[in-house]
Formats: sequence, C-alpha cells, structure tokens
Amino acid sequence: MQTETRTTVDRVTTPGGVAVSVLRFSGDISSTSRDSVIGAWEGLNGAGPTLLDFTKVEYINSSGIALVIQILMEAEKAGRKVAIFGLTPHFQKVFTMVGIAKYAGLYPDEPSAAASL
Repeated sequence: MQTETRTTVDRVTTPGGVAVSVLRFSGDISSTSRDSVIGAWEGLNGAGPTLLDFTKVEYINSSGIALVIQILMEAEKAGRKVAIFGLTPHFQKVFTMVGIAKYAGLYPDEPSAAASL
C-alpha cells in the first residue's frame, strides 16, 4: 500500500548567505504524487536555487522519478540550480543510472547540498 506524498517548503540560508528553497518530500513518490511534487515546485515561482530533500521518502517508482526529472528539466531551462540530498544508497544508484546526477548533485545531507549551491 502506498503512503501519501507530502511536500513542505522551507527556506534556508547557505553558509555563503544564499537564500535557498527546500522541498521536503515524505511518503512514496509515484504518479499519484504529481499535485504534491509539481505543485510545490511551481509554487516556488522561480525563486532561486532549490534543494530536494528525500530523507523521509520511503519509495520512488518510475513515475516518481519522471516527476523529479521534470523538475530538473524545468530548472535547467530557467537556469536554476538544484541539489538533491537524503537518498538511500539504492536510490542514489538509481538516480545516477537514469542520469539525474547530470542535472543535480546528489549529496548525503542538507549542509553538503546547501554548500554546493
């Protein structure tokens, strides 16, 4: 049984003083997550660099990966930097295999991801 996707938005400041949006996901990410994931992304209204936090994500299927790719493609078009953190070792491997690591750095934790921006 799938766990509902929840997305919250936080604002943090990097050690260098850059304001960053953080999309914090929890639950499972799949095709039913579109409104939560893409809605939160669109709600940022193009506001600067962004971190994607997967520390509380239990499962991501291929449709969920497609949502992440959609965010990254839109970010690239707009010239926005995105970094990802909190993936399990399995999903770090999957994200690398499907090419996500070409569009966003994959980091073990929030401080290292924020420092990359």
